[in-house]
Amino acid sequence: MPKDQQNIQQFSAKDVQILGKETLYQGFFKMVKYAFKHKLFEGGWSDVVEREIFERGHAIAVLLYDPVLDEFVMIEQIRIGALPTSSSPWLLEVVAGIIDEGETPENVCYREAKEEAGLDIQKLHKALSYLSSPGGTTERLHIYIGLVDASDAKGVHGLEYESEDILVHRVPTSTAFDWINQGKVDNSATLIALQWFAMNKQQVLENWSHD
Repeated sequence: MPKDQQNIQQFSAKDVQILGKETLYQGFFKMVKYAFKHKLFEGGWSDVVEREIFERGHAIAVLLYDPVLDEFVMIEQIRIGALPTSSSPWLLEVVAGIIDEGETPENVCYREAKEEAGLDIQKLHKALSYLSSPGGTTERLHIYIGLVDASDAKGVHGLEYESEDILVHRVPTSTAFDWINQGKVDNSATLIALQWFAMNKQQVLENWSHD
C-alpha cells in the first residue's frame, strides 16, 4: 500500500474547536445547536460554523438468522418518516432499538429481539458500526447478526406503551436479497445488515461453530 494511503485522514477530533452548544429542544429526543471551528485542508482555521444537530442517542440493529432453515426473521412496522417518499410507510426491517444509559449494545440486542420478534437470541456476532447521518445527527448504529430458531417466529409483537405494532416475517435468505434489488427494503440499517451478511456469511457460521 502506498505510504500516502496508510493514513489518508490528516485530521482528528483534536482539530475541531467547540465554541458553544445550545439546547434548542428537549423532549423524547434533543436538538442542539453547535458552534465550532475546524482546521482547513489548505491550512489555517475555518470561520465559525453553526449547525443544528439531532441528538437521539445510539442504537443497535440485529439481523436474526436461522442457519438450519436458512431464513431471516424480519419485522414490519409503520415509520411515519417514510410517508412523504414511499408508497407505504410500513417498512420491512431488522430488529432495532435505542441503547439506554447503562446498557451494552449486546444487551439491547437480546432485549429487542424478545420485545419485537418474541425470540431468544442463542448466539450473537458483531458485524460493524456506522454513523447514520453525521451531517445532522450524532447517532451511531451497531449492527449484529443473531442466531435464532426461526420456526418459533410468528405473530404481532411490540410494547403497547411505546405504540409498537410489529408483524413478524420468516424470510428465506434468497427472498430477502431479491427484496434489495426490487427496492422492497430501503432503510439503511436493514440494507447494511443484509449486504454485510451476504459478504460475510461464512465467517459468521464459522465463528458460531466454534462457540
